[in-house]
Amino acid sequence: MANYYNDNENLNFHLNHPLMKKCVDLKEDNYKDAAHFDFAPLDFEDTMDTYNKTLEIVGEICGDIIGPNAESVDQEGPQLKDNEVIYAKGTSQNYKSLVDAGLIGMSLPRKYKGLNFSIVPYVMAAEIVSRADAGFANIWGLQDCAETIHEFGDDAIKDEFLPRFFDGATAAMDLTEPDAGSDLQAVMLKASYNEEEDQWYLNGVKRFITNGDADISLVLARSEEGSSDGRGLSLFVYDRTEQKVVVRRIENKMGIKGSPTCELVFENAPAKLVGNRRLGLIKYVMSLMNSARLGVGAQSVGIAEAAYREALKYAKEREQFGKAIIHYPAVYEMITNMKVKTDGIRSLLYATSRLVDIYKSYGFLSEGRSLTPEERKDQKYYSRKADMFTPLLKLIASEYSNEIAYDAVQVHGGTGFMKDFPIERIYRDARITTIYEGTSQLQVVAAIRGIGNGSYLKYIQEFEAQEYNEDLNTIKSRLIKMTEKFEKIVTIVEKDKMSELWDFHARRMVEMAANIIIGYLLLDDAMRDMNYKKSADIFTQKGMAQNEEKFNYMENFDIKDLEHFQLSS
Repeated sequence: MANYYNDNENLNFHLNHPLMKKCVDLKEDNYKDAAHFDFAPLDFEDTMDTYNKTLEIVGEICGDIIGPNAESVDQEGPQLKDNEVIYAKGTSQNYKSLVDAGLIGMSLPRKYKGLNFSIVPYVMAAEIVSRADAGFANIWGLQDCAETIHEFGDDAIKDEFLPRFFDGATAAMDLTEPDAGSDLQAVMLKASYNEEEDQWYLNGVKRFITNGDADISLVLARSEEGSSDGRGLSLFVYDRTEQKVVVRRIENKMGIKGSPTCELVFENAPAKLVGNRRLGLIKYVMSLMNSARLGVGAQSVGIAEAAYREALKYAKEREQFGKAIIHYPAVYEMITNMKVKTDGIRSLLYATSRLVDIYKSYGFLSEGRSLTPEERKDQKYYSRKADMFTPLLKLIASEYSNEIAYDAVQVHGGTGFMKDFPIERIYRDARITTIYEGTSQLQVVAAIRGIGNGSYLKYIQEFEAQEYNEDLNTIKSRLIKMTEKFEKIVTIVEKDKMSELWDFHARRMVEMAANIIIGYLLLDDAMRDMNYKKSADIFTQKGMAQNEEKFNYMENFDIKDLEHFQLSS
């Protein structure tokens, strides 16, 4: 019997990070639910035991049901019949198994039938599900819509919709349109208010909607007549039982084929306003997208883990020239680098999750009482740090996921190009991670702010100020040298005060910062467990070489050379 939690000791290592005490104490708010719910934990140890046992259940379902179903789901896919999306047989079986186990909407408060899990174990479950079937993770994770309704909906909306997730309702965020992909300010689906009925109605088209057939959808729509930017957009919740949305088609995708991606037509669809008008994009969807990017980070790590394991298994079994190919340097270096990259993005994933955990918990606490000045300061610190780490996670985790899947196919050789092995599906599934919920290029746009305002350097200096074991001094010295080069090149690029040059080199600078930050995170891991020293050592060696290359390119770059990259019209 396979268990995707128990067979990966890295998960328990990150679950038991020292900062989890703070995450859990804030989330459970003095463990007050114990007086009202029999299944609520009594203290920190009780909570961690619940997390561990629940993740074991997730791991068992993934190992015994979701993973084995992945190939048939990929081949069968969803179908559209009489305006209803019919899941593949395996998808329905997957979802039922998790609903029966009470694992849908597990981060929601207990009064809404949730488990009140903090972000870290919730994201960990997402990683495990993604390793089993990345496409199904989109369905199980509810596109982070449940959390958004909980955070911004009024009591009536929360009472109506949130308990339904425990009972098996699915969710979707309906944002993009044919002429509004990454540029959500261009959304034109219209929301009209009927004063006599006290009712909002939605009309228009949405495209590329993941799980577009969902029972409950969050819809970004233009509520302000005559507006043309983000300030005219509001967020609405639509209930599919109204039957006022036509599923025009299911897209035929390269990967994550079990997750239906739909084009939708809203025809006088009744909907309810979430929060306040005009804040749909600039507040609610921005929060939703940040949560979704954390989800894609988990999905990327799960895919990377799956690809690495497939490559390792094949390399140990496949013999050429009288020995298993794992014993050839060209192969074992590739597989080692896969492991190191996976360790790196996993550390970044859970570091980011802990940051989000803490600042979100402070936000919910503030609804019931005033935060102390120290708590407000702490919340601001973790919020700002999470804002900087989230685009970094989405960028690096998704790019590494693709690199790892690519190399895993290469390890398989010709068989990796065939549909006989799971790696062919995993490779296709990985490709979307750099595209949806904000492309890699958009993550750079978000992350470069942290370069310009010095945030990344500040966080790097916090790492540098820590004391490390003598055995790790070589790695730390390497990171200090990388930081010096990083500071120097940022100063050089800033000198010209030319936004185009700054934007041109943005990705290089962001990736330099990422190499340093992930290097320090792995160094922290090694402080807790020396088994991570190898990953920290290899990652920083390669990171130093990559940063040196980027530094030399930027240092010797002439502004005039920009013209060479501009295509004539």
